[in-house]
Amino acid sequence: QVQLVESGGGLVQARGSLRLSCAASGRTFTGYTMGWFRTAPGKTREFVSYITWSSVSTTYADSVKGRFTISRDNAKNTVYLQMNSLKPEDTAVYYCAAGSVPVYRRRVSAGYDFWGQGTQVTVSS
Repeated sequence: QVQLVESGGGLVQARGSLRLSCAASGRTFTGYTMGWFRTAPGKTREFVSYITWSSVSTTYADSVKGRFTISRDNAKNTVYLQMNSLKPEDTAVYYCAAGSVPVYRRRVSAGYDFWGQGTQVTVSS
């Protein structure tokens, strides 16, 4: 099992920034793709971004492209999501996820095996 714990959420004004962290513990982190998803009030969970083990491949949802940056520090078993130019529509609970995910499932929540409990991000207008 892999345990994931997110942190860094909070309340921020529009156009502000937040940096989310996701720390992994438990079995080896090695080789796992890490993803960020979010669930906004009244909506289903949606893909935000993912990063492969080697950090060679990163992908973003169109809604966050150019504003969010995903990165990881494998020595620290931690993945980050730097969120800039935040908008009220970014308000959601943000979840990190991990797994040995084939390319065609990396944008899909069902492709991931392990999930954190989520961290709330609220962007005020």
